[in-house]
Amino acid sequence: MGTLEPIKIAILAMGGEGGGVLADWIVSLGESQGYIAQTTSVPGVAQRTGATIYYLELFPEQEAHRVGMAPVLSLMPTPGDVDVVLASELMEAGRAVVRGLVSPHKTTLIASTHRVYSMTEKTAQSDARVDAPTLIEQSRLSAQRFVAFDMAQVAQHHRSVISAVLFGALAASGALPFASEAFERTIEMAGLGVASSLAAFKAGMALGSSAQSDGRLEQHKATSHGTSLAAKPAQGLHPDIEVLLERLQKLPPACHPLALEGLRRLVDYQGTAYANLYLDRLNKVEAVLRGSHCTHVEILSECARHLALWMSYEDTARVADLKTRHTRFARVRHEAQVEREQTLEIHEYFHPRVQEVCETLPAWCGRLILNTPLLHNWILRLTQKGRVIQSTSLSGFLLLRTVALARHWRQSTLRYQSENSMIEDWLGRMLRLIPKAPELAMAYIECQGLVKGYSDTHERGVRNYHLVVSCLDRDPEMSAATLRSLRLAALADEDGETLRQEVLRLAAEHA
Repeated sequence: MGTLEPIKIAILAMGGEGGGVLADWIVSLGESQGYIAQTTSVPGVAQRTGATIYYLELFPEQEAHRVGMAPVLSLMPTPGDVDVVLASELMEAGRAVVRGLVSPHKTTLIASTHRVYSMTEKTAQSDARVDAPTLIEQSRLSAQRFVAFDMAQVAQHHRSVISAVLFGALAASGALPFASEAFERTIEMAGLGVASSLAAFKAGMALGSSAQSDGRLEQHKATSHGTSLAAKPAQGLHPDIEVLLERLQKLPPACHPLALEGLRRLVDYQGTAYANLYLDRLNKVEAVLRGSHCTHVEILSECARHLALWMSYEDTARVADLKTRHTRFARVRHEAQVEREQTLEIHEYFHPRVQEVCETLPAWCGRLILNTPLLHNWILRLTQKGRVIQSTSLSGFLLLRTVALARHWRQSTLRYQSENSMIEDWLGRMLRLIPKAPELAMAYIECQGLVKGYSDTHERGVRNYHLVVSCLDRDPEMSAATLRSLRLAALADEDGETLRQEVLRLAAEHA
């Protein structure tokens, strides 16, 4: 075939994003322009909703006729030898780079900058999210040309799928020798969702042109609201918010942004009185910091963040409340692109343990059930199989709203007594550490992050937290670095084996 090579295109997309449609469009586009086209796909089943690689090769039919033989086209991409890579999500662009599909001497990489977190990111004990700016920078460095912007947002705005936006960005890149009119005709000839697909295509083409013409990455980022309390709206808060803000103003300005978000969260969680308790606790920490002349101002900010998270622990009332909010139903309808005349059904799966049921009850009642085998076994039989509740049905909605009402007696429940006791212990130990070892106090504040979630996740977190704290109690002169190493070990795996090994190692060193 001489030195002429086919145009090689790889598409990395997840299930439901129209990767197959995009591949079909490119095949139809090539064939309409006199090219021989071949496509193949390799589906994935272990990443999010199943990422798939589509590989296409296009070869000019006229050239094949000229030499009198049909081209031999490959079924799989060769690392370092792909002309165009289209990625429906930023992590998929990173995967393409890691696989060697992207070359700085040859490849045009077109990717959406939004994120759909992988299972390893979601299930990790700590924050395992891959740093998006790092992914973007590595993708930019690895490609000859990099066209990137938030295509998911564009697709959502035009009620289309991301494949149409990718197709527009591909047209804008000039990586294929076809006019934009040919791209549009391809969409029209497909005959499905033409209006919305064309709108998304044109928007993708416009943003794609902008992204490559001035060398910028067109990313949609939330603008910062600054740190001034005066600029922060009090939307969605209790009418007594002004009183809370007056108290908050008396704290050092550096902690205002996080403390304000803590107030918002806790007013929503349990009301103004509970938010006042939050401020009472912050005032105690601030007083100790001031009295000890501690210069670690970030201690109060970190305390404000972790204290708010702990005081808004997830219990059955909180879960039921969040699942039945109007904003949640509206968000699901928007994400699922439900039309006005369509009906949406949401099915929730619940499998509460006996412990969780008892923790929702007043403390005396919860203890009675836990300590009475007959009652314990009766509750176990009722809950051991779990159940599915349709929260969009009247009966399911009313059932969940009834559970959500438990927030009104939350502070008398067994769960509250347990959590509040740990919070007070955490605060007390922190206040004792601040004057003599502020760095260690900071590391200790961060240990709160071990206590999170609900059910088995919460139980593991509490167990690991108590083990870490017991090490600190045995070694009051422990360094901040050692305490942080224990916390990281506790987050390393679910069964706690890494933490146990770290504890044994420290014990051997001090033996």
